[in-house]
Amino acid sequence: MFLGIDLGTSQVKVLLLDARHGFVASTAAALSIQRPHSGWSEQQPQEWWAATDRAVTQLAAEWPREMSCVQAIGLSGQMHGAVLLDAADRIIRPAILWNDGRSAAQCVALEASVPRLREIAGNMAMPGFTAPKLLWVRDNEPELFGRIATVLLPKDWLRLKMSSEKVSDMSDASGTLWLDVAARAWSPALLHACGLTPAHMPRLVEGTESAGQLRADIASRWGLRAGIPIAGGGGDNAASAVGIGAVRPGEGFISLGTSGVIFLCSEGYHPRAAHAVHTYCHALPQAWHQMSVMLSAASALRWAAKLTGAESEAALLKRVALLDGPARRRAPLFLPYLDGERTPYNDAAARGVLFGLDASHDAGSVGYAVIEGVSFGLLDGWNALGGPQAVVQALTLVGGGARSSLWAGLLATVLGVRIHTCEGAHAGAALGAARLASLACGASITDVCSQPAVIAEFVPDDGAADWLRLRYARFGALYTVLREEFARAER
Repeated sequence: MFLGIDLGTSQVKVLLLDARHGFVASTAAALSIQRPHSGWSEQQPQEWWAATDRAVTQLAAEWPREMSCVQAIGLSGQMHGAVLLDAADRIIRPAILWNDGRSAAQCVALEASVPRLREIAGNMAMPGFTAPKLLWVRDNEPELFGRIATVLLPKDWLRLKMSSEKVSDMSDASGTLWLDVAARAWSPALLHACGLTPAHMPRLVEGTESAGQLRADIASRWGLRAGIPIAGGGGDNAASAVGIGAVRPGEGFISLGTSGVIFLCSEGYHPRAAHAVHTYCHALPQAWHQMSVMLSAASALRWAAKLTGAESEAALLKRVALLDGPARRRAPLFLPYLDGERTPYNDAAARGVLFGLDASHDAGSVGYAVIEGVSFGLLDGWNALGGPQAVVQALTLVGGGARSSLWAGLLATVLGVRIHTCEGAHAGAALGAARLASLACGASITDVCSQPAVIAEFVPDDGAADWLRLRYARFGALYTVLREEFARAER
């Protein structure tokens, strides 16, 4: 057996995989987010550990024999979060998360201080990355900054709790703006620009390598064997790619989770930072990938369900399914920037907008506007990715949004590409983490990183494509008109 642990934004998910890479069981524990100010997003690392302990303990209670057979653990997690530790490994402040937008000014300063930043890091400086968060702490909480001895990413703090080791993997480290992504090593120049040194950073390994052993006290509590390896693991999207077998150039997926991602494996290191496209190391050795990222995806549908009083996102989607074509064409437009936006705008000040409401619109109209707006945001990212998309045959849909055939069909039409849903796609990063655990025990990438069986295929609807193109043009024009207003409101 192999255990995958995925530290998400809204929950911790734990998954058991058998020796033939078949799904055995999974469980999850919810997490909360604190928003002290508009545009801020924080979590308490202690809550991550408590949720992880609850989820693994529950799995151990339900599957004790299987848990006793676990050979290794893999970790994946939300990227970019800044866990700041003092010399005694005590947490200094709440972790600033990936969707926190407070550090826009620090991004400008960082790019000015390191003119080669985009070339080295493969990315432009954005508030979501870890480095600008540390600059914000230095500028606004200097006493706390002076106490920092170690900076860890979220999943790697879990590793510290489990193994007493400070280690990160290449894919997750790529999202800090401190990694030389081509060389797969910390960049002293980028660290120096933030007042840090390599001594503040964890040791780096590939996602397929062992990166610590499970402590005896934790093993006893979880019904596992002491000393089993903990794989380097991966950032959530790289781990999801391993889980659905997107490991070769031209393979990729769309993630409809809290955020929205289009992920494409690439031929080597070819950054497109000027287009706000992310270029990262993959969780596999000597492999890279590119991503377009939007900050609000399935989370926008969750917001809409709460706004309209729907019992759940699924209940709201049932209302959407009742709308005919003319009703969808008359729906309001939705800008999905509830937490700002990354690709292609890099605009932390952008905010959500429902435009064109009238008295005929109901909850279904709003629900449709939201899934369409998120789909248009993904189309912006798809266009920003440029050349690699030409070789893509199909994209796999993963994340919570993958449960909706309505949304999958809309995405196929908007992007103009076939969309697959696959077995285990809902497990995403947790499945990939478990596969990385298997690789850390010596299994081969060819044997482990297979593509799951396709459940359904969605093809573009040529009849709807024409009017969707018109709505997409209005969607883009609306953001262009409002961009300066967003910036003024932020000031």
